[in-house]
Amino acid sequence: MAKCETGYLCDVCGGDVERIADSTLYLRFMLGEVDRSLLDRHPERHLACDPILAQFIETEGFETPFVDGPFGKSSLDPAFVADEESRVTRGYERLMELERRGAVLSEVLLGVKGLG
Repeated sequence: MAKCETGYLCDVCGGDVERIADSTLYLRFMLGEVDRSLLDRHPERHLACDPILAQFIETEGFETPFVDGPFGKSSLDPAFVADEESRVTRGYERLMELERRGAVLSEVLLGVKGLG
């Protein structure tokens, strides 16, 4: 099957990442961490499969995971944690807004639905 026909598969669980709001790749794109031209070269994951990133999402309706150990928020500098919570939450809320508007992953990539 051609890559374009397989969809976006999570490199952790192997499942299809169907929703924009579940995509770490598109969240990182919204955060400016992944260039549009390189999206096809970066791994995709469900947010649930990337707790180190997801722990910084603090918004109603999102179940923020607890991460223990050196990469958990409790082990990090509080100022860094506050900055990351603000930054990552804003990106996630933007993805949720796009999803509510009916945007699909390809539209986010192309800059459609108000991203542009």
